[in-house]
Amino acid sequence: MITHPSRHCAVELQALPSRIGQVRRIVSAQLRYWHMDSLIDRASLGVTELLSNVHRHAQPDKTCTVEIELLLDRLKVSVRDHDPRLPVLADAGPLATCGRGLAMVAAMSESWGAVPDGESGKVVWFTLPTPAATTAPAWDRRPRITADEPAGHRFAEVALVDRALDDHHPDRAPARTTVPG
Repeated sequence: MITHPSRHCAVELQALPSRIGQVRRIVSAQLRYWHMDSLIDRASLGVTELLSNVHRHAQPDKTCTVEIELLLDRLKVSVRDHDPRLPVLADAGPLATCGRGLAMVAAMSESWGAVPDGESGKVVWFTLPTPAATTAPAWDRRPRITADEPAGHRFAEVALVDRALDDHHPDRAPARTTVPG
């Protein structure tokens, strides 16, 4: 992946609760500097969860490095520690007081993973699409149905009237909907 030197930030720290808040503020400030304010909440949540895992599980020490990289179309946040054990995405029960961190990272990120880092460590990372990467081009602004929508809000067909679309395809019939009313 291609990154520009000014599009990379790394911080080494002890993953202690007091330091986790500092790193969150550093990540937020860096994203503001890069004009990526819309990513601050998700990046802060993700880095908090990864650092909390280092604090809770990493052995022999809590030393780690947080890196954020602004790539061409995504932000990559990674945490490198000295514990070679790879994390496992757990299925926390409804009454569990912990064990949901990686599930939250997986849910709010574009992708995530963990890879060994030499013989004595690992890197856990996640990516977020940058705002420029998530903006649909003008020709592709159609309603989208996502898996997160309740089934009651889905339509068999959605009509989209767009003057530019009609100009390009004058032989098409007018759009109609199957939704009653």
